Amino acid sequence: MKLTRASDYAIRGVVYMSMQDEGSIVVIPEVAREMDVPVGFLARIFQSLSRAGIVISHRGKKGGYSMARKPETVTLCDVIEAVEGDIKLNLCLDGYNACDRMGFCGIRKELAKVQEDLIASLKKTNFAELAVQEQEHRNSLV
Repeated sequence: MKLTRASDYAIRGVVYMSMQDEGSIVVIPEVAREMDVPVGFLARIFQSLSRAGIVISHRGKKGGYSMARKPETVTLCDVIEAVEGDIKLNLCLDGYNACDRMGFCGIRKELAKVQEDLIASLKKTNFAELAVQEQEHRNSLV
């Protein structure tokens, strides 16, 4: 499994947002500059994050985005699924009859376990933790 650029950029964007003071509103060009992400692509990604209730869009002269939830309540799983949809390692795990072997396939059963473990792991990592790690990295560069 490989994360798309959209997921990578979404994660970077939410890390940056999580580093800001609670209630802070930031603009996309700032996030893009600080996290080395293309502005236009990030704007589309933030629309998905807004629809998922991870960030809030503020319109008008002082518009931008702020976190909709506290960073400790937002997980890697939340952000990836906001951009990619449900995490599915294989078509046969999508919940419909994609294969005639679904009822007895040992491979499907093993992939289902791996998928469950992956999702559980992604749900354990929150953006408060990731923001601390990012800030520590930035401080080490100074």
